[in-house]
Amino acid sequence: MARPPVVSAGVLAWRRRPGGPQFLLVHPGGPYWAKKDAAGWSIPKGLIDPGEDGWTAARREFREELGLGIDGDAESLTPVTASAKTVQAWLVEADLDVSRIASNTFEIEWPPRSGRRQTFPEVDRAEWFDAATAAIKIHKGQRPILAEAVERLTGGS
Repeated sequence: MARPPVVSAGVLAWRRRPGGPQFLLVHPGGPYWAKKDAAGWSIPKGLIDPGEDGWTAARREFREELGLGIDGDAESLTPVTASAKTVQAWLVEADLDVSRIASNTFEIEWPPRSGRRQTFPEVDRAEWFDAATAAIKIHKGQRPILAEAVERLTGGS
């Protein structure tokens, strides 16, 4: 019996700046990601609930991970599949203050096999990056999402 595909939905927010567009990425919280920077960041995203529309899920996940709403004209980007998970993303222009975010939390046993459970934020920080820096920071599987967004916004320049 085949498992249903794992599909996430997310938002790649961008804002206009004199040097070119900047992109909003989030850093996952918790001890596994604490020291990971290059290829450790992501677009705000999460699983699509059964029967849920992708854009609705993307906005829900954005709010859960940042504590901020996202609206605007959303452009669907080409879905990517990496590590057996498909990510559907929408490109949205938004100039948000992410200096203070309010993320959902998760609980795990930490340290492993200690019997102690600790709570961590899903996202421990969010930052705006220029395209070149974002390409280094973003998870490898999501790089095609960023590349398509840059191409659409700059025409490849």
